[in-house]
Amino acid sequence: MSYRIAVSGAPGQMGREIVKTLAERDFPTASLTALASGRAVGGTMSHGEQDVVVAAVERHDWSATDLLFMAPGTPAPVLLARRAAAAGCTVIDATGAGGPDIPVVVPEVNPGALSANPRVVANPVAGAILLALALHPLQAIGGLVRVVATSLQPVSGAGRDAMDELFSQTRGVFVNDQANPEQFTKPIAFNLIPHVGAFGEDGRTEEEEAIAEELPRLLGGQIAVTATCVRVPVFIGQSVAVHASFDRPVSEAEAREAIRGAQGLTLLDRRDDGGYITPLETVGEDPVFISRLRADPALPHGLALWCAGDNLRKGGALNAVQIAEEMDRRGALRQ
Repeated sequence: MSYRIAVSGAPGQMGREIVKTLAERDFPTASLTALASGRAVGGTMSHGEQDVVVAAVERHDWSATDLLFMAPGTPAPVLLARRAAAAGCTVIDATGAGGPDIPVVVPEVNPGALSANPRVVANPVAGAILLALALHPLQAIGGLVRVVATSLQPVSGAGRDAMDELFSQTRGVFVNDQANPEQFTKPIAFNLIPHVGAFGEDGRTEEEEAIAEELPRLLGGQIAVTATCVRVPVFIGQSVAVHASFDRPVSEAEAREAIRGAQGLTLLDRRDDGGYITPLETVGEDPVFISRLRADPALPHGLALWCAGDNLRKGGALNAVQIAEEMDRRGALRQ
């Protein structure tokens, strides 16, 4: 079977990566329509060896589409998802706009969430994807009770303009130009900003709240999650420092064995100079990498670890395409 596919927000960072990943993984595609709004309409982009003209999302006929990927930059994503689903389209939402009634899925972790053949499925935020992959094999050997995570998030998560701001501010430092933040609240070059998303009344930001809510939904069970999200002067590649507590002892040896056997993970952990992964090394790579695995004596039955991955691939586009692949295997995609 081949599917009529549309990608909204296609000209953006995540949209382009979804289109690229569909071609790289040879997803069964009868046709691909790139959608956007505003000035991006009428431009061209590549899908494999073909050039695709970007069409207006507001005028698209959803009855002629089997599968819609919604990337950041999609206008009114909640309404658009409802409209497309009502026309018989399956929607994979990577905008972060999904609500508690929309299943969030990482195929290596909770593919069973697709068993009800939902019409709308959500990509979790990148931090929740990385954490779910890292902790899923450990949860199987020790009941996960508590997670404290510090997510170090690259500027690509905020789009192309944010990447341009980091570039221009970095260059400006060397010529003594004054930094004038537009995409962020403070200068991002040579700086850290502990602020990703709007603040809520409880002091958490939207991104921190999303991680705390999505991780237990992905892993199942009653898990207390606290996250701090920090924007860092990195273009691509997200990292998370994790401290996890279990309801029974989990040895380092058991944890290493479980991670080595887990799908979607690569253990790169030598206790010497350079024996760990950095965000730069994850760019263009599909796995989530685990390093710095060690006991955490500050927590009951605690482990500490470092995980990192390409936020535009497994943290975004790749996960979305893998959801579609899993739905295709289950016969859950309508034509």
